[in-house]
Amino acid sequence: MHHPPIFFCILSFEFPISMAHTCSSTSSSFVITFIIIFQLLSTCTLYANGCYTSIISFGDSLADTGNLKQLYYSTNRETLHFFYPPYGETFFHMPTGRCSNGRLIIDFIAESIRLPLVRPFVGVKGRHMMEFRRGVNYAVAGATALDSSFLAARGVHNPMTNSSLRVQLGWFKRSLPSLCANVPDCKHFLGHSLVLMGEIGGNDYNHALLAGKSIEELETYVPLVVDAIISAINELIELGAKTILVPGNLPIGCSAVYLTNYYGSDNVEYDNSTGCITRLNKFAEYHNKVLKRELSTMRERRPEVNLIYADYYNAAMQFFRSPNEYGFTNGALKACCGGGGPFNYNASTACADPSSNVCVQPDSYANWDGLHLTEAAYKVIYKSVFQGPYAIPQFESVCPTLIIKEIDGISSSR
Repeated sequence: MHHPPIFFCILSFEFPISMAHTCSSTSSSFVITFIIIFQLLSTCTLYANGCYTSIISFGDSLADTGNLKQLYYSTNRETLHFFYPPYGETFFHMPTGRCSNGRLIIDFIAESIRLPLVRPFVGVKGRHMMEFRRGVNYAVAGATALDSSFLAARGVHNPMTNSSLRVQLGWFKRSLPSLCANVPDCKHFLGHSLVLMGEIGGNDYNHALLAGKSIEELETYVPLVVDAIISAINELIELGAKTILVPGNLPIGCSAVYLTNYYGSDNVEYDNSTGCITRLNKFAEYHNKVLKRELSTMRERRPEVNLIYADYYNAAMQFFRSPNEYGFTNGALKACCGGGGPFNYNASTACADPSSNVCVQPDSYANWDGLHLTEAAYKVIYKSVFQGPYAIPQFESVCPTLIIKEIDGISSSR
């Protein structure tokens, strides 16, 4: 297993000893020395987590920290409901473009390895790009792994964005010269970055299901979706990436959107232990099985690269099976924010709509708005992947020196 190098900071200084120096020269020496110390201490802080100096993210609404919001504002398009309160209320106290009441998994990752929250790429240009040396996010809510044209040809339309994985990768490659000076520097930058490849692919299936496509047809998409993910990973490896975290899909059969859409149907089988739709969850497991198989093959071909499969599915199934054990006293299936109904989801009355309702204690719910999870649920998934057994290989084997910082804001029992 390849381990990123560990960095140590050694400070060594020479102070003027000649008593013939004037006060002004002594003062100048002090200022210069102070600047050097400050710069070196900054470098020490940069490498404090022992493995990664930056986070680079691709994906969809599970990782978007504001790109779709910036895209809409820059083109004067009609804004979407998750650009308004109560989105962002729990941690940021304002909407940020994140599809939750607070932080996402990517935010917990950044906090835990002592890096800044990862800023969205859209809207920042030129010299300000250097600010992204410690993290840049290309993920866009609603994005698909396959290009929009491919899906449109099959009668599946993406109403939110055409910023597919290929588009996001194009943004990254075009912005790379602004992040690093030359090819060796770029390889060093990427080699010491933690790359998050998703979650991506879920919307290829969500858009198709909502368009009325059968699960049998969706199964034909799976090899193509996985191939798009693997292709993007290969490109990043060629550019110098050494550690890539690749999440699988969540158990979509537990989503309030589908539980509402199929509610009352005689043709739906439910899991007695969770109340989730069995067929949809089996489909998500099929996608994850194919993805894990391809990642295993790639590890054999590229043993110098850390390819980590993040098992979001089983990490989430913990609280779908035992919600009370994780503090979700209002259950894991009903949305905190929505338009009413058995699961508080209504396609015509989205969260943030004036006629929608929002719960008083979001941390007691796993589901936020019908499709996305709450900050508390995302924290459970984060801890299960980074501090628990839901990663292949386990994260501590990839970065044994990683110092996981305790995250404030949610009970540590979760």
